[in-house]
Parts: sequence; structure tokens; C-alpha cells
Amino acid sequence: MPERNHDFGKFGARGIRGSDLVARQLDALAGFIATSVTTRRGLLARLNYLTTSPTAWKAARAAGLRVTDRTLKAWLAGTQKPSKANLERIEGAYRTVRRHNVARHLLKRLNSGGGTRVEIHPLNQSQVPRPYQRTLEYRRINVRRWEGMVTAWAAGDSRALDDAWTTGVLPDLGSQWGQYEYVTNIGFAA
Repeated sequence: MPERNHDFGKFGARGIRGSDLVARQLDALAGFIATSVTTRRGLLARLNYLTTSPTAWKAARAAGLRVTDRTLKAWLAGTQKPSKANLERIEGAYRTVRRHNVARHLLKRLNSGGGTRVEIHPLNQSQVPRPYQRTLEYRRINVRRWEGMVTAWAAGDSRALDDAWTTGVLPDLGSQWGQYEYVTNIGFAA
């Protein structure tokens, strides 16, 4: 594919893959529980979210949280604490189930009104020698097609999200779209 970066950072440029920043922004819009899973309050909030309905509990099991009902009751009662590995599984299952639950609503919000305005801040070239620096500018684009990105984000598929961002959105920037594959920040709200 033309304009793709194959050797990013060779001359000292710094930035993050745009699709990773899109995933971070979608995570922020999803509204995850702010309290850490290592605290009692955070653990109970996640367990309550995962066990309030049979569908959520089934999705949590499918996401990798496999414990007996007895162990789950002990965690909820506070008589037993989950191991570090189980805390990671609880957090992973919670995030997977939460993404799945909010994806449809988030997609509707992002597509409403003809799309969502996205601000793209170019990569940092402060460490790049002067002859190799590009002229980059702050860009704004109205993204109208969020289906591929939100679906990939909800599934946790970073490769599909990158493909949806790189081939579905960036070409709308024009002939120099490859210069915005790696950036310092991407902002949007819905």
C-alpha cells in the first residue's frame, strides 16, 4: 500500500499508531469503572457488572473468567480474595463485556449528525535532523463510517482496527495521508 510507514522512527520521529489512539479514545467514551480492580470497591463493581444477568455472566466466561459459583460467592462476600492472575482475568472479562455492551450505542452516537469530527495532531519531529523533517500540520476530518472501527474495537482486534483506520479514514486526508499513520494525539467526542 502506498504511503504506509515501514520503518517508522528511523530518523528520530516519535508518535503512536493512530489506530491505538482511536482505541484509547473509544475506551474513554465507553466509561469503564475508574476504581482499580485491586481495591475491594473496584472488584465488587466489576463482579456485580459481570454477574447481574445470565447473558453477562456467559460473556464473562467466554472472555476467560472461569471460576466456580462457590469461589465467586466467596469473592462477593469478601471471605476470599482473587489471585493476581484472577484479578487480571476479571479486568479482561469486564472490559470485553463492557465494550460489547456499549458498542451499538457508541456507534449510533459517532454516526449521528453525519459523523464525528476527528482532530489529528501530527507526529513529533523535534529529534529528527532538519533535512529529514516533513512539513506537517494539524488536521481535522469528519469521519462518517465508524462501523469497521467500532466492531474491531469491541472485538479487541487491533489489526482490524488499524486496517479500518488506515484504509478507511486516512485516505480521506488526501495524497499525504500516510504522514498521519503515526501521530501524537487524536481527539473526538460523541
